[in-house]
Amino acid sequence: MENSPIRFLMTVIVQEQDVDLATRALSVLGVPVIHLASTGGFLGRRNATLLVGLPADKEEEARVALQKSCRQRVEYLAIPMEGSPLPLPTPVPVTVGGATVFTIPVERFEEF
Repeated sequence: MENSPIRFLMTVIVQEQDVDLATRALSVLGVPVIHLASTGGFLGRRNATLLVGLPADKEEEARVALQKSCRQRVEYLAIPMEGSPLPLPTPVPVTVGGATVFTIPVERFEEF
């Protein structure tokens, strides 16, 4: 890992299917990554929240690495049709996945 000071904290929410690839892509950049298990609110799917410490010159590289390693998928939800005499669910396509990224400037960083 480089000794460059951490200037940004990137908080990244990815689907569980993408966490290994995303973590490896960020590790190649030599930035510290902390993996926290989390659950999505919309579909209740398993997610991962990654906390990434970035020096100023790695922000764009990290964003590109995440864009390449986290993809969106279409899943189908079964929703009952209104007014139907039989409760037959209708599959509705929903786009899930990708990465949600928040980048926050860091005023001060200490390790002890």
